[in-house]
Amino acid sequence: MTENEIKELFLKTNAFLEGHFLLSSGLHSPYYIQCAKVLQYPFYAEKLCRALIKKIKNSKIDIDLVIGPALGAVIVSYETAYQASKYYSKMIRGIFAERDKTDNDKLKLRRGFEIKEGEKVLVVEDVVTTGKSTRETIDLVKAYKGQVVAVASLIDRRPEKVDYFVDNNNEKYPFFTLWKLEIPTYDEKNCPLCKEGIKLVKPGSRTIIK
Repeated sequence: MTENEIKELFLKTNAFLEGHFLLSSGLHSPYYIQCAKVLQYPFYAEKLCRALIKKIKNSKIDIDLVIGPALGAVIVSYETAYQASKYYSKMIRGIFAERDKTDNDKLKLRRGFEIKEGEKVLVVEDVVTTGKSTRETIDLVKAYKGQVVAVASLIDRRPEKVDYFVDNNNEKYPFFTLWKLEIPTYDEKNCPLCKEGIKLVKPGSRTIIK
């Protein structure tokens, strides 16, 4: 799929929003990508994740397991693992990590999920902006002695124009995406949308923050 085809898909499903949004990173943005609006259609989820895994397979990277942080990457992890199982002709699991509110919101494995020592792990996201949850997921994989072989997301919103991802230990991993999207973000003090008095909305909740 080309970036234009992906953009049309997001526009068609009302997944590309304009306004004044509070991102999970705490930054403000005039645009918001709500991947769930696209992923609610299994046909589109299959199409996107198939395109993503084809990129990875063409790079000759082997995969045993796919993992992503909840909630955004749950469907992406599942469908990417399904597509990978077909392209790699072997059984590949798709799991997700969840935040533990009783332990400072740390990402953890629950529901009997496990990462076996030495497993080749692909870390996936729906959208990467600051990469915070992605780095946390990588740390989790390492804690289980899994081997992170690559990072992938449907959309890359990072300001850097690079084809790799850097974790908390400055280790680099191959990075794959379908759509490199350059959208401005601002901290609250320097947000022009705040200065214009445009209502700030937390996506997904329909809550007006101010």
